[in-house]
Amino acid sequence: MELITIIYLVLMFIALYMFSFFTILTIKNRKELFSYPKAKREYFVSVLIPAYNEEQSIRETIEHIMALEYPKVKLEVIAINDGSTDKTEEIIKKLMNKYANLKLLDKKNSGKANSLNEGIKVAQGELIAVVDSDSFPSKDSLKKLIGYFDDKEMGAVTSYVNVRNKDQNFFGKLQSLEYVLLGWSRKLLDFVGSVYVTNGPLSVYRKEYVIKVGGFNPKSVTEDIDITWNLLCHSYKTAMCLDARVSTIAPTTFKKWFKQRTRWGVGGLQAISKYRSMFFKKGMFGMFILPFVSLSIIISLITFIFSSYLVLKGILTQSLVTGYSIISDVSILHFQNINLYPSVIIFYMLVLFSLSIAYYHYILYKVGYEEKLTVKRFFNLVFYMILYLAFYPVVWLNSIYKFTRKDFGWYTK
Repeated sequence: MELITIIYLVLMFIALYMFSFFTILTIKNRKELFSYPKAKREYFVSVLIPAYNEEQSIRETIEHIMALEYPKVKLEVIAINDGSTDKTEEIIKKLMNKYANLKLLDKKNSGKANSLNEGIKVAQGELIAVVDSDSFPSKDSLKKLIGYFDDKEMGAVTSYVNVRNKDQNFFGKLQSLEYVLLGWSRKLLDFVGSVYVTNGPLSVYRKEYVIKVGGFNPKSVTEDIDITWNLLCHSYKTAMCLDARVSTIAPTTFKKWFKQRTRWGVGGLQAISKYRSMFFKKGMFGMFILPFVSLSIIISLITFIFSSYLVLKGILTQSLVTGYSIISDVSILHFQNINLYPSVIIFYMLVLFSLSIAYYHYILYKVGYEEKLTVKRFFNLVFYMILYLAFYPVVWLNSIYKFTRKDFGWYTK
């Protein structure tokens, strides 16, 4: 059997296996996807909002938090001004006159992780809610997250994020599809105890456990990934509530998107490197999460390299044939060489693609993103699957390059 055929079959097997894995999880847990435990008591919650030059969004973020359906006597809000040079501090101080439970922590710029650690030092809450300064929690989001902490082993719970500015341009629309699918897959992993990212827009942590594991890591470019893996490494639980919603502002240009996703990639590689000693050790973290994340990156890169090789080989071969035909003055196109009967591999690829489209549409319908699959929405899905996802390995290649060079000074939080 040719090497190319073997690679095809291996990649196809992995794709079908992962598709089946998530499909089975969906079918098995379909009645529990949007459920959440009701809290047996009221927890005192400290909401931390790290902010650096966020004058465009900080007011609305704070107002959304103040509108949460949660007892105000059980809620304190701490806005952490991380050395902003714009009007962020001024806006927060004005809002303090309006909201009695709003506090300001002013500090020199030292990054988001350090800001959160400083906020934890003064926070009075048993639970810590972290909200990015460009994110906007729904009114009932917090109370839907709190009930998970009735489980004494629960360390962190995260929310479902959607893109606030998805209608700004086509790029925003594609990211909104991505966020929906990310949130859905994260919830499915919740059913096997494997939520490995607690997102920045809205996540809640048990303060005691965060302090025990050393707090947020200032050396990580993605402190949300690191703290989640740290908690899992110490055998604390993590969870995700698909019905607790928060919207966030996504990048609207390719340059900003590429920089953000590279940061995510570098952060993921930092986490894998930091916790590599836990591979295949006892527990879901070592037995599933680490291998799953690592294998996903590897498969993505292999698929990209393999596909690029085939495309370049096809172009080069066709160029040589065309050049030879022109020089020899013979026909370029020979109809007898055209194969109208698809191979078994192509057939399975088409089947997998069709099933994926159907499954993605089901997800979008269930989360309320769309009610019916129009021609325009079908085009968006196809574009997302073929081009948007196909470009992601380039992000991973850039992330690997930055990581191996230990080039972490190019980003700002």
